[in-house]
Amino acid sequence: MHYHSERPLKFGRRYMRGQRHGRRGFGPFAAGFADGTGMGGGGFRTGRKLGAADLQLVILALLKEKARHGYDLIKALEERSGGFYVPSPGMVYPALTYLEESGLAVVFDSDGAKKLYRITPEGEARLKEDEAMAEAILVQLERIGRRMDRVREVFAAEAEDENMAQDLKSARRDLRAALRDRRRAAPEEQQRIAAILKRATEEIRSK
Repeated sequence: MHYHSERPLKFGRRYMRGQRHGRRGFGPFAAGFADGTGMGGGGFRTGRKLGAADLQLVILALLKEKARHGYDLIKALEERSGGFYVPSPGMVYPALTYLEESGLAVVFDSDGAKKLYRITPEGEARLKEDEAMAEAILVQLERIGRRMDRVREVFAAEAEDENMAQDLKSARRDLRAALRDRRRAAPEEQQRIAAILKRATEEIRSK
């Protein structure tokens, strides 16, 4: 697994700058999030990464779900985004350290360098102020993950096509085209097509 190199920032200073300019919220993600541009919205335009402030907010949301190690947080974000967003240890662990020093998270179990973090009541209160933003970021990551799954399915289908005999490839393409042409057919027609496909599947499997 190759982690993206990311420069850590302190969300406290960034947040206070936003306060001085009359803006609430964490980092740049909010500014570009609503417009839906790009695959991941404004927060991913510059290279598949959240700003440090937004990452800290998301970490609080994940810790509210359950206690986690730093590696667990990395894997959780990787899984939710279908591998699109994998924060580096150089971002996650400084974020955890900052949250701990700020009293928003606490280490309640450790095995050597492996620390288990959980959110504190102060962290839950802080998260509540921007919980909608945290949820929006996680939903966006999950949406990206579903798109990545569909992309992988397409590539897998193409790879499978490469191993098929030419006649089978042609028949499969014709079937896909026929189904696309009838995707808005009336319910009765869709039922007829489903019955045909079911009979064909049973015939193929019977050999």
